Amino acid sequence: MNSSELVDSISEFKEFKNIDRPTMMRVLEDVFKTLLRKKYGSDEHFDIIVNTDKGDLEIWRNRTIVEDGDLQDDLQEVSISEAKKIDGGFEVGDDCYEEITLESFGRRAILAARQTLISRILELEKDDIFKNYQDRIGEIITAEVYQIWKKEILLLDDEGNELLLPKTEQIKSDFYKKGETLRAVVKDVEMKGANPRVILSRTHESFLAKLLELEVPEIFDGLITIKKIVREPGERAKVAVESYDDRIDPVGACVGMKGSRIHGIVRELRNENIDIINFTNNTSLFIQRALSPAKISSIKISDDEKRVSVFLKPDQVSLAIGKGGLNIKLASKLTGYEIDVYRDIDEIEDDVDLDEFIDEIDAWVIDALKNIGCDTAKSVLELDRNEIVRRADLEEETVDELIRILREEFDN
Repeated sequence: MNSSELVDSISEFKEFKNIDRPTMMRVLEDVFKTLLRKKYGSDEHFDIIVNTDKGDLEIWRNRTIVEDGDLQDDLQEVSISEAKKIDGGFEVGDDCYEEITLESFGRRAILAARQTLISRILELEKDDIFKNYQDRIGEIITAEVYQIWKKEILLLDDEGNELLLPKTEQIKSDFYKKGETLRAVVKDVEMKGANPRVILSRTHESFLAKLLELEVPEIFDGLITIKKIVREPGERAKVAVESYDDRIDPVGACVGMKGSRIHGIVRELRNENIDIINFTNNTSLFIQRALSPAKISSIKISDDEKRVSVFLKPDQVSLAIGKGGLNIKLASKLTGYEIDVYRDIDEIEDDVDLDEFIDEIDAWVIDALKNIGCDTAKSVLELDRNEIVRRADLEEETVDELIRILREEFDN
């Protein structure tokens, strides 16, 4: 071929990812049929032969040879005198095959064809990426960090496709450098303009679900079902599981011998504390399990609303609430109930609820104390001053004033 621009283009196209040979040939044929229609008014009686491996393209015109003066349709017929200029051996009635050179279209038309080819192939490539990743939503993939921006990370998969991991979908303690690989779940695929955007996530519940499926064969085989997952990414997660085989302990299977199965997942999630809970339709029992590791003394479920009151011994209250109220928050999400935690009244005599001090102690201070499991005056006074400062994150002066107010209540 003499048209180097077009040959180079075809050579480029065979390097494109995910474009199969039949599709490539169809696109090339369509583009050159358009050129033929522009020049000759029709693409009939033309054969286009494409060799994408070699970067070759041939166009042949086929017409029937007629006597000079009998020419009626120059698209289908050619006079004998014109035919003999092509090949002296032609006779009237023969089929005349003539190769059409690319130069006959003109340089401008060839360059336009090249741009059209590039545009069509890129469109096919984008459509293929979009369809491929739509089918992979919920799957875990491994990708390489290509570029790190303030709000997102750009990654490349094994085929060089661009993927995005937004900051909002990263675990807080995630830290990556260019060239490192990471695992994430495909959360969503969208078209922005004409470009596909593949959104990954490491914080979505499905990421933890897929990690468990990879590590626990019983989940992969369907012997254990994940009923629900709630997470505070990088901090804590609760997973309710159920087995349809009485011989299988779903919690033990997920944790593994000496934690062998769960440890790898915990490391992947930046030391996220994962509670595996045996699901049950017994609401009271399920709530008790959800508040693990705390041990509940008694429970009262409201009849008219999704609310439950839980009573615990004093040393169990802080365990039930968890750091920053995280344990009780996740337990509420897992069970679907609003959970109110109370110290077991059988354990407390002559105590006073902190809410009764609202006129003397700021509401935000009371909330901070409740977050560490203290909801009565004596539960606060049982703690060391420095421990209150550290756990409730309060100023020393505030704690001193707090202790003074509470002690006066019992001194009077």
